[in-house]
Amino acid sequence: MYRSLIAAVFAVTVTPAMAQDVSLFAAGSLKAALTDVANAFTAATGTPVTTAFGPSGLMRERIEAGETAHVFASANMRHPQTLADAGKAGAVTLFARNRLCGLARPEVDVSTDTLLDVMLDDGTRLGTSTPKADPSGDYAFALFDKSGHADALKGKVLQLTGGPDSAKPPQGRNNYAWVLDSDQADVFLTYCTNAVLAKKEEPDLQIIQISQALSVGADYGLIVLNDAPEAAQALADYIISPEGQAVLAEYGFDTANGG
Repeated sequence: MYRSLIAAVFAVTVTPAMAQDVSLFAAGSLKAALTDVANAFTAATGTPVTTAFGPSGLMRERIEAGETAHVFASANMRHPQTLADAGKAGAVTLFARNRLCGLARPEVDVSTDTLLDVMLDDGTRLGTSTPKADPSGDYAFALFDKSGHADALKGKVLQLTGGPDSAKPPQGRNNYAWVLDSDQADVFLTYCTNAVLAKKEEPDLQIIQISQALSVGADYGLIVLNDAPEAAQALADYIISPEGQAVLAEYGFDTANGG
């Protein structure tokens, strides 16, 4: 009944002027969740949403280069703030949070308590995403800084995903499941939400929770670009509504209010 009420409210408040398609650019880690949110928004309002997902830094560069985006959902606050500071968008809204987890091949002997030692071991191939292009890589490097072994970890890490020249998985494969399944790394640091999706595809993979001493949180920021159609603000509002937040929570994100 609550879902029906939300749909009815949005159906009433969306006007004919809002029928124009809305373009949503978003972080790759949001693909599953925001695809569901966009579909629910379209069902509730009749407004089509076109989506594009990828590393947040590269998505920001596409917007700066002139591609049409009306709403931008980033895996950090910095990339949307950069666009806002440049006068291209309104204020940045924190709409979700995430955390890093370790993802390991099944034969790796690793736990929360031993993760740092395993990452430092010369025999361990450690993978991350690409800093600057993808916030996941920035968060991983922040974890390295907290570890007390930043130079050693940054010196050995393999930046396997998220960059403009990163290898792409076969069609339909989860990026992180594929990286480990194809033996490119033994341990990979990624968002916990990504790790859950990878394990669904490859159940033998291990998800390792990161100790509080090393834990790095990820704040996700949302903006509406200037000159966007009226429905763009409605979509942004929908993402931060109880309806949208419930979908994000189903995919393992912490919601903006900490739930």
